[in-house]
Amino acid sequence: MSSDNEYSDQDYYDDEDEDVLLDDAEDESASEMDVDAFDTDYRLSAKGNRKIYEVEYESLSQGDIEKLMKDDVDNVSGIFGVDEDTASLLLRHFEWNKEKLIEKFMDNAAAVNAAAGLSVPEKPHPDRSQSSGVRRSTRQNSADKVKTSSKTKSIIERISPPVEERFVCPICFDDSQTEYLSLSCDHKFCTDCWNAYIASKIKTEAEQWITCMGEDCKIVAPNAFIRKSLKNDSKSWQRFQELLVRHFVSCNQSLKYCPYPSCTYTVSCPSASSKSSLTQIVPIVVCGQSPTHKFCFGCNIDDDHRPVVCGVARLWMQKCQDDSETANWIKSNTKECSKCQSTIEKNGGCNHMTCKKCKYEFCWVCMGPWSEHGTAWYSCNRYDEKASIDARDAQSKSRASLERYLHYYNRWANHEQSAKLSVELYAKTEKKMEEMQMSSDLTWIEVQFMKKAADEVFKCRMTLKWTYAMAYYLDSGNQKELYEDNQRDLERAVEELSELIEQPLDPEVVPSLRQKVTDKTVYVQKRNEIVLEDTAKGFLEGRWSWNVPVEGFD
Repeated sequence: MSSDNEYSDQDYYDDEDEDVLLDDAEDESASEMDVDAFDTDYRLSAKGNRKIYEVEYESLSQGDIEKLMKDDVDNVSGIFGVDEDTASLLLRHFEWNKEKLIEKFMDNAAAVNAAAGLSVPEKPHPDRSQSSGVRRSTRQNSADKVKTSSKTKSIIERISPPVEERFVCPICFDDSQTEYLSLSCDHKFCTDCWNAYIASKIKTEAEQWITCMGEDCKIVAPNAFIRKSLKNDSKSWQRFQELLVRHFVSCNQSLKYCPYPSCTYTVSCPSASSKSSLTQIVPIVVCGQSPTHKFCFGCNIDDDHRPVVCGVARLWMQKCQDDSETANWIKSNTKECSKCQSTIEKNGGCNHMTCKKCKYEFCWVCMGPWSEHGTAWYSCNRYDEKASIDARDAQSKSRASLERYLHYYNRWANHEQSAKLSVELYAKTEKKMEEMQMSSDLTWIEVQFMKKAADEVFKCRMTLKWTYAMAYYLDSGNQKELYEDNQRDLERAVEELSELIEQPLDPEVVPSLRQKVTDKTVYVQKRNEIVLEDTAKGFLEGRWSWNVPVEGFD
């Protein structure tokens, strides 16, 4: 069956594409071109027009996230009339949900302050439940305001005790300490113990919510206290700032931290913040720190798994990782002893089998007792309608299921392996580019067409890899046949371009090779766009149907 989207190489080269390709006259003047001008050889469409399979997102640095956090802190600080540290603790306790914080704080400020680690919960006194009502009301109003001013006790104390009152730290029992710190709970510890405790919490446990060292004390250390305790430990303070940013990002569904090691950038993608949207889009984003930091915003797959949506991609990865196919292999290649039900694999040509566990002798062909076969055991070639019908059907289905899975998995793994070998391909390509420059009149900029082609081969192999994962779960029908036609055309074009890149280099054919590689690269790019665009439209239109239940789909 031919696809409506199937085209030949020549079908793509319209008037617009002719402007993209280089002719002989352009080759003579190409030495004056710069890198940006050469990039126009591969321009398929004007930038700024977002493709249907692309999502809108924004890359944010740690400084950008800190500004967002400060805006929220300033907002809450202005509403409640509290200092920034108090507002920060309140927001962190409510996972940066301002609406929920305002609602709960207006309802019961004292309870919120206690839960957020700002104050010690008040316990009612049984003897003064009536007489001290006014005073309790006064304390309640004071707790509601939570203002740090000269009239209220500071949350941080730094005291030099008198000589006659020697301070002994309850942690290190060092009586030579002259300075100690305490939170509003008034649990005093020496500055060295605070420094070691907070630094350990930050570096070892990656904690941004650090409570007092006192036994069962829930008072939380504010940012100013942590900075004072760390003294000159700038690395720990910087790490603490990173932990605050990570907590803020983890609480916001429209933000996601870049999963690449040592990267501190964050990506904002509101269109992929809801699970329902992930049935229609594949939110592949790129971190602003490096163009190689490409990952999926909607799931934990650190890979560009277009064109398949997250739910199907997760199903496929789980199937490849678990032992479901091992069970299928056992069903397809082994049988169970009729007497003790032990699993047996045939390791010889003779059909006279003996179970090593129970010593039961049987025929591998019909699974009947060997004693009934005698010298004319070939009588078991007659099909018995009543014997082992269910067992044979189950084994046949398992074998067919295994063969179907291996068909798609082998092709998926082949493209994955080819993509991993791209490092070697880049090295070979760069060597060829140097040879071209030495053996022809082409400049280094003009031989970049080989690198462009290698980049396109890698990108398309990643697309092809995931097309097989999607094809495995697609229901049979016309839509799947059209999908596989587009898949076939892209795969054929990629293989042809790979052969052009890897063929031996002859100085006499460099000009013609350049033209062929450039033309084929443009064609491969368009074939890849056809696959991605058609699949994306199918998700938006609800065109695809699955042979298994997929998360998010009815």
